[in-house]
Amino acid sequence: METRTNEWLEWGKAFFIAIVFAILIRTFVFTSYEVQGESMSPSVFDGERFIVNKIGYGFTEPDRFDLIVFHANENEDYIKRVIGLPGDIISYQDDVLYINAEPIDEPFLKQRVAENKWGSYTNDFAVSEVVPEGHVFVLGDNRPNSLDSRRLGFIATEQIVGKVDWRFWPIKEFGLMR
Repeated sequence: METRTNEWLEWGKAFFIAIVFAILIRTFVFTSYEVQGESMSPSVFDGERFIVNKIGYGFTEPDRFDLIVFHANENEDYIKRVIGLPGDIISYQDDVLYINAEPIDEPFLKQRVAENKWGSYTNDFAVSEVVPEGHVFVLGDNRPNSLDSRRLGFIATEQIVGKVDWRFWPIKEFGLMR
């Protein structure tokens, strides 16, 4: 009988340690995120689920074109693409992104821009300020239908939850994000 009790105690300890470990990982290292809305199509779609790396930006800064999740307000997190980094001047003219007056290719939008029959896919705009230190400028890939830095302004790095690393739903799309 004592052996059985010890076995149950060992299983209980293992289960407790596993739960604590899972909570710590979820809180400080990774979290999951479900996309709501179409603001990132054609790259990301409503209902897809991702693993977000919460500690990566503790050691590095966001890179241009990273997909990030950030706190848009107290109740909502958004997924968007980093376009502008500190010191950048951002503008859009005739479906071409300009950063510091240099045209920048956006391969993830080529097909969507080519299919668009109603004029420019991305309306022309110019950001009147330089992206400040500690901030990024983000856009959704569904440029005609995205609430992003064009209306939200610059996103402080403190607002960033993390970088989108893995898609895990739907299963057929499972894999590392590029």
